[in-house]
Amino acid sequence: MRFLFDSIERHLTERPSQIVVADTHQTLTWTDLRNAVANYRKKLATNEKILGLLAPNGCEYVVALLAAAAEGKTLVPLPTFFSDAQLSKIIGDASINRILVTEEIVQRATRLGAPHSVVNLDTADCTWSAPVESFETIIYTSGSGGQPKGVRHTSIQIEAVVQSLGAASAATAEDRYLSLLPLPMLLETICAVFLPLFSGARVYFDARIAEGVAAGRVSELSKAIIDGDPTATVLVPQLLKAWLFEMRAMRIPPPSGLRFVAVGGAPVSRAVLDLAENMGVPVFEGYGLSECCSVVTLNRTDDSKPGTSGKPLSGVTIAIDNGEIVVDGPTVMQGYLGSPLTGRSWRTGDLGTIDEDGFLTVHGRKDNLIVTSFGRNISPEWVETALMADPRIALAIISGSGQSALHAVLVPTAFGESWFTTASQKDVHCLIATLCSDLPAYAVPQAYQTLSISDALKAKLMTTNGRPIRCRFNDYVATSTHQTAAQ
Repeated sequence: MRFLFDSIERHLTERPSQIVVADTHQTLTWTDLRNAVANYRKKLATNEKILGLLAPNGCEYVVALLAAAAEGKTLVPLPTFFSDAQLSKIIGDASINRILVTEEIVQRATRLGAPHSVVNLDTADCTWSAPVESFETIIYTSGSGGQPKGVRHTSIQIEAVVQSLGAASAATAEDRYLSLLPLPMLLETICAVFLPLFSGARVYFDARIAEGVAAGRVSELSKAIIDGDPTATVLVPQLLKAWLFEMRAMRIPPPSGLRFVAVGGAPVSRAVLDLAENMGVPVFEGYGLSECCSVVTLNRTDDSKPGTSGKPLSGVTIAIDNGEIVVDGPTVMQGYLGSPLTGRSWRTGDLGTIDEDGFLTVHGRKDNLIVTSFGRNISPEWVETALMADPRIALAIISGSGQSALHAVLVPTAFGESWFTTASQKDVHCLIATLCSDLPAYAVPQAYQTLSISDALKAKLMTTNGRPIRCRFNDYVATSTHQTAAQ
């Protein structure tokens, strides 16, 4: 991670008293940050190689992350919204020696039974020593099958994606990044910690919003964005949609300095993109996956095609092999924990096409393809994107392999819950038909059921970043009741 710490030293020399990291409780200048990291490094200078990090978004998280990186440790982010059983499994699977926690997490760490240490911010002057070049991070991703896998990345992958992403997003020291997603998501660690520190930008962490995202509930999003006054942020599609409709309802504009809103993780409907454009929100879609250090392609301010996922980052190449997206380059992971090293080429399992201008369009997961009893091949993401264009629907999951017609599980937004509670069966089917009016008849769901976000999370039907675990949803559909359209 020398590339990152060299940048921190350079910015420290140029602007020692400028605030660089802040949350609702505290702020850190470049000098404070360097001293806090240097002081906390002393507590990590032990033979314990593999550390867990269990903390909310904020200054302590950043200091612990950087101290572990400077000491050349292997760091495993532990999401606070995971259950104790999930965390215990990861602790054992990754052979974590010690968990780094904040004061409010101590009791939970004690309950987990693993050795732990409290992260403290000591900003007293401290001598800085050269970083140890053996940092590695292990990110646990559920994937479409719901089985957690530890994805290994070193400073090689991180440096490659940070430098190329900085160029693609035109990041500068004048940026103000607002962090609204949980930091255990690799994408947010890159965009909210590594990239701002590399470019010299300021970052503000709104832990309340991040915790709400993890729980599937977000309120006062517009206020958080207005107060944060960012130039850049990253949103998942559901968060973007919630913010746009909240702004429209409140009749307020986006921050005047906002220049780059990156959106990824799932398809964004054309209706939502059009709404963003009409409201003056600069949305840039991208595509990536944990196995390729989170970002593979991105639309740029000077090279964008709405409705696509953009072009590959510098140094990354993509190809389409029998419909599947194949990624090659320095951002491809070292491998899964406990598995052999991965080469530079990675078969993503995603279906896509590249147009004549080099823009990637992602069509869905190869293993998600639905084949109906009439022999129709349907990518469920195609239908789901159409349904989620409505502000009342937070998530839509389509199933129907081997069936004569498609089935939709609809997860309402907070805004849409009251409507679905009072709507008749006919009302819901009319809504589905309207949202799918541009699709062929065989792609319009003929049966549906609704499920609250809280119930979906309790049943573990979704991954940590809000993606449906389809095999579990299929089991859920097979054992529950639903409403069928009148013929």
